[in-house]
Amino acid sequence: MLATQLVIFDCDGVLVDSETIVCRILAEEMNKLGMQTTAEELDEEFSGRPAQDCLLEIETRYGGPLPDHYFGNTERRIREAFQRELQPVAGIEQLLGHLQEINLPSCVASSGSHEKMRLTLNKTGLFEYFDGRIFSAEDVERGKPWPDLFLHVASTLGVEPLHCLVIEDSIAGVRAAVAAGMPVIGYTNQPRRAAQLREAGARTIGDLAAAVDFF
Repeated sequence: MLATQLVIFDCDGVLVDSETIVCRILAEEMNKLGMQTTAEELDEEFSGRPAQDCLLEIETRYGGPLPDHYFGNTERRIREAFQRELQPVAGIEQLLGHLQEINLPSCVASSGSHEKMRLTLNKTGLFEYFDGRIFSAEDVERGKPWPDLFLHVASTLGVEPLHCLVIEDSIAGVRAAVAAGMPVIGYTNQPRRAAQLREAGARTIGDLAAAVDFF
């Protein structure tokens, strides 16, 4: 592998353990509207995709615009759950500490909004690691699985794509990294998801702390 000059982290599911919370609440609110689903199914379908894409899919299932109260209830419940439950992903603090020790720059490139990342990264104490180097799908025309966001990051920070290493937990994110010409590590402790990430083009790990061996 070429020498890594920049590590690009996805946020949800890699830095902060938010996806289980979001998918649980989305499933509960969708079920209230008669759209039977589970948190596991939503994680499989929506992981790594921009929020607008997920919203369009939910509206398609519902058969039209969602009731006004759906957005308010869902957003309120997610924010409240973040305040109660949100934690850093196990092993990420050890990995970030190692990158600091060896002076290897890192950044965040997420399908989530800047507002959401300010909330989740501050809540988990990770914001200071990335202040000034946080990128969102809001910054580009097309989000993951398109390569636009990763290429925007590389261009902005002045690093060639081949010298970037992406750490992702979603199929959409892995595909975006591959399309951008960047090596990518897929993080998951689920065997089925690991096989899917490898098929999409990633090497996989089940422990973020173990990723120190790549640097």
